[in-house]
Amino acid sequence: MNRRTIIGLGILAVPLCALSDALAQQDTKVYVIGYLGQGPLAESRTPGQPLSSLLRHLRDAGYIEGVNLKVEARFAEGRPEKLAPLAAELVRANPRVIAVASAGLAEVVMQHTTTIPVVALQAGQLEAEPRVHSLAKPGGNLTGMQLHSPELIGKRLQLLHDVVPGLKRVAVLRGVPFAGPGFELYRNANDAAAARLGIRARYLQFEKPAELPKLFEDMAKQGDQALLVWGNPHLNAYRKEIFALTMQHRLPALYDVRGYREELLVYTAKMEDVHREGATYVDRILKGANPGDLPIGQAKSFELIVNLKTAKTLGITVPQAVILRANEVIE
Repeated sequence: MNRRTIIGLGILAVPLCALSDALAQQDTKVYVIGYLGQGPLAESRTPGQPLSSLLRHLRDAGYIEGVNLKVEARFAEGRPEKLAPLAAELVRANPRVIAVASAGLAEVVMQHTTTIPVVALQAGQLEAEPRVHSLAKPGGNLTGMQLHSPELIGKRLQLLHDVVPGLKRVAVLRGVPFAGPGFELYRNANDAAAARLGIRARYLQFEKPAELPKLFEDMAKQGDQALLVWGNPHLNAYRKEIFALTMQHRLPALYDVRGYREELLVYTAKMEDVHREGATYVDRILKGANPGDLPIGQAKSFELIVNLKTAKTLGITVPQAVILRANEVIE
């Protein structure tokens, strides 16, 4: 290599370095997202949790926390009274979009903003929310994924009917908040399915875990033969206590979200698929999409989990037809 070539390469290196610096500056554009959680901070980063799944799927889309993604996260640590001030604090941080797990948490955030997009990653339902005009075109600042459908509610009750011989009385347990348009959708669908199956459904709620033993005593007095557990962020914090009471009272229970492997029956949407879809909403909004134009998605894939060990403890023989339908059988 002669002297002229070396000088030429040196001259060329200057604009190439400048270009590299410019590209580096462009690549380090940081996207800020918010997240409001009901549970503890430590749990939020465990696999399968909404925030953990969101960050993993965003990473697949090129958003890397600490590089070009900043997460403003706030957690109520299981204390509902902390949610409103945490939501206000989160809105003041002015992220580009705020992600939440449920419709209830979305409502809390939207009490403080009508402009920052809110994405629900696994809401029970969104169609009954006052700011949602329709599933096809929400129209406001809320969108995301919902799990509710009348067919899904009916299938859960049918499963209990198939597993518990002569089932006529079912208790339905949910944590606060209990009333509201979303609950009406659930109750109406459940009542319709119960009427078809000749089942009486009673709806119970609790605010504090100390209330649970009395609720289960009431179920026994009322002759309830099985329990449907409709999870929400409040109730999910007390799954172990609820499971222990179902075993104490020998009450077969079906849960609508995954919890502990000991639970008798779980029939739920495949959350991995739901979270993957939820992450696409965050991605599209970060790229400039209007949340009001993004149709609310609904779960398309589901799974049934059966625990035969728990069934044996309860004195229940799970029909072979139900076992063959299960995605996972725990023995």
